[in-house]
Amino acid sequence: MQLFFRHFGSGDPVVIVHGLFGLSDNWVTFGRSISGSYSVFIPDLRNHGQSPHSDVFNFPSMENDLLEFMEEHDLRNINLIGHSLGGKVSMFFSLHHPELIKKLVIVDISLRRSTPGQEHQQLLNAMRAVDFSRVRSRSDVEAQLAGIIPSQRLRMFLLKNLYWRTPARLDWRLNLEAIHEGLLSVFEGIDVQGTFAGPVLLIRGGLSDYVLPEDIPVFQTKFPGAVVKTIATASHWVHADAPGEFAGLVTAFLNSDQ
Repeated sequence: MQLFFRHFGSGDPVVIVHGLFGLSDNWVTFGRSISGSYSVFIPDLRNHGQSPHSDVFNFPSMENDLLEFMEEHDLRNINLIGHSLGGKVSMFFSLHHPELIKKLVIVDISLRRSTPGQEHQQLLNAMRAVDFSRVRSRSDVEAQLAGIIPSQRLRMFLLKNLYWRTPARLDWRLNLEAIHEGLLSVFEGIDVQGTFAGPVLLIRGGLSDYVLPEDIPVFQTKFPGAVVKTIATASHWVHADAPGEFAGLVTAFLNSDQ
């Protein structure tokens, strides 16, 4: 699958993988901030953003997409950064292809199996419930979402996925039905043989429960070189809540001699 991507800068390659319901645009600010030293690639996952749609939505398919993406752009020895679902994809990929990874940054996600929380299902249900026949503007979509999603921040996050399918009709870029069908599979744990012995940075949000204290020893059995950092004031959206502190941790890690 040929993924849509954004590219900034030149130098050693950095590939950033976004999370569920996200898209490459979410990481443009950070990508540009490090593009003076790195060649930054930010793809849209399948069924997200401007990448193609598929009925298949699971870790093996996204791993294969990432491998094809690297082959297409002749990328080797990459620095791989993944947030949330993108972090799980990145862990899955690095455990299968450790020879392709120089350094790994995992943002607020663990190896363990989890169940889709009420929030994930709520967001998916809200998007699927939008009646685009009654929509004339983005604000009309937001008004429909507001009945289910009280957080304006989450509504704004989802609205990034809107586009004009025709000059008169808005729609979601997301393949909501495929994501709905595959939701349970992407909440499975990462149970892959082997380890990744290279340098790893795990960044947690101090206000998030995606990486619990008991998850860290398990993580370090698969990634024995892992260093764990917590940004106390950040939720699951670490890079958005504390952009300066997040960027400082990541750039220091990437620039180190590890």
